[in-house]
Amino acid sequence: MMNNLFSIFDPSTNIFNFSINWMSSFLGLLFIPFSFWLIPNRHFILWNNIIKKLHNEFKILLNFDNNKGSTFIFISLFSFILFNNFLGLFPYIFTSTSHLSISLTLSLSMWLTFMLFGWINNSKHMFIHMIPQGTPSILMPFMVLIETISNIIRPGTLAIRLTANMIAGHLLLTLLSNTGNIMSTYLLVFLIITQIILLMLESAVAIIQSYVITILSTLYSSETN
Repeated sequence: MMNNLFSIFDPSTNIFNFSINWMSSFLGLLFIPFSFWLIPNRHFILWNNIIKKLHNEFKILLNFDNNKGSTFIFISLFSFILFNNFLGLFPYIFTSTSHLSISLTLSLSMWLTFMLFGWINNSKHMFIHMIPQGTPSILMPFMVLIETISNIIRPGTLAIRLTANMIAGHLLLTLLSNTGNIMSTYLLVFLIITQIILLMLESAVAIIQSYVITILSTLYSSETN
């Protein structure tokens, strides 16, 4: 019996005194052997087409001629977040992306890398980017302050966006499922249909959030070039 509603998001939940919840982040590795088959199956062909589409889209956002191979970083980020979001929809699988310890680690590490690369290699461009073109001289100090604050909070907004969306959907599904014991048969059928619709919505959210996080990270990276 669940003592606390938020215990489903508690990473300290254990089985036989072994805290194995965070092992769910590595379940995506089980999908890798499909790419080594001599005759690719339909799943691999579908996933390969998705990667090609993402690669072509990221090339438009990035200066691919000077940063060849940089798109694979963001494709890997998309794959990791997508796998963890989807695996969290299955029963008894811990959703690691619903915790700031994972989402903030991803966003903060990438943001620090972008900032170090930009300020070391393109310092002049980074200073120019802090003041939009056409800004009056009297407003320049305020614009520098505003741009600095908006730049600092970027990793936090990325992490909170992913975490909040993952928690909200799982929490709603849990709240509705806990009311099934006190419902009549007719209402229970309606509840099951509602749960299926919400599960389909959560599947769409899992895809959209992984895509949004990756696109925003790509845009932040393009600003340092």
